Amino acid sequence: MTIERIVKTEEDMLALGKRIAERLDRHGFIALYGDLGAGKTVFARGVAQSFGVDHVSSPTFTIVCEYPTEPKLYHFDAYRLSDADELYAIGYEDYLKERSLILMEWANLVESALPNERLDVSIVGSGMDARTVRIVPHGTRTEEIFHEDSCI
Repeated sequence: MTIERIVKTEEDMLALGKRIAERLDRHGFIALYGDLGAGKTVFARGVAQSFGVDHVSSPTFTIVCEYPTEPKLYHFDAYRLSDADELYAIGYEDYLKERSLILMEWANLVESALPNERLDVSIVGSGMDARTVRIVPHGTRTEEIFHEDSCI
């Protein structure tokens, strides 16, 4: 199943991120795909807003940002990783064991490390143009949550 949304403004992208995090009950895994400038970090800010976090930046140089929320929010950026082994080297398996929400930008660079139970969010477009956002649930829990796409 693929859910598709057209997002015209930054505010709409923030709202979409927030709605998706709330539907996931603020735990699970969101794999973000999109080119530079597509809006991945804006989407991530929307997700973080559902946790009450106001300031989010892309963790490109730190690989992961941990937000002191309940449950925890982890924001990964795989842009500078050469492969999934580098992700595992920073303790990625430990993050996966927690009841938290993991949001990973540039997930395509470490696809072999992505969990089976996840939500793929692909953002197409850049600049001032509207974005096409394709949402694909994977795994029983995520598919059940997003079986009815009218709520996002």
